[in-house]
Amino acid sequence: MTVGKPVVIAVSGVKNSGKTTLIEAMLPLLADMGLGVAVIKHDGHCFDPDPPGTDTGRFMAAGAAGTAIFDGEKFKIVKKQPVTEDVLISQFPEADLILLEGFKHTPWPKLEVVRGAISQAPVSDPATLLGLVTDLDLALPGIPILPLGEPKAAADLLLDYIQKERKHHA
Repeated sequence: MTVGKPVVIAVSGVKNSGKTTLIEAMLPLLADMGLGVAVIKHDGHCFDPDPPGTDTGRFMAAGAAGTAIFDGEKFKIVKKQPVTEDVLISQFPEADLILLEGFKHTPWPKLEVVRGAISQAPVSDPATLLGLVTDLDLALPGIPILPLGEPKAAADLLLDYIQKERKHHA
C-alpha cells in the first residue's frame, strides 16, 4: 500500500498499561489490511542491544563505535551515538505506518491505552489523541473510546486515519 512517506502514530500510556500488548495484537490485523508497519520503541533506561557473550556484544565491549549483523533476510545495526525518533523514522521509508511505543508527552498523533488496573485517566494532551483504548467508562469530547480487549477496533481506527492523511496529502 505504500504511497508517500509513512504515517507516524504513537501508542502511549503509563508504564504497564498494555502498549506492547496492543501493538502486538494489532500488527497481524494491520498486515492483513495491506499495511507495512514498523515499530519504534523508546526505552527510558539504558538498554543492552547486544547481550554480553554474543559476537556483536563482544565487539561493542571491546570499543567498537558500531556493529552490524545480518543473515540475508534481516539485519541489525547498533551505533553508539545520540539519536531521535526522527532519525529512526527515516530508516523505514518503505513502511505505510510507523508505530512509536511510548511518546505520551509529544505532539505525535496517538492512541492512548488506559487500563483500569494501572491508571484511571489519560495522561496525553487531548489535542493529540486519535482515540483511547480502555476498560474504563471514560469520555473525552470528540475522542473515540475503544474497548481494551478488541485490537481490531484500534486497527480500524488507524487505517481510517491513514486513509484520511493520504487523501489530505495527495
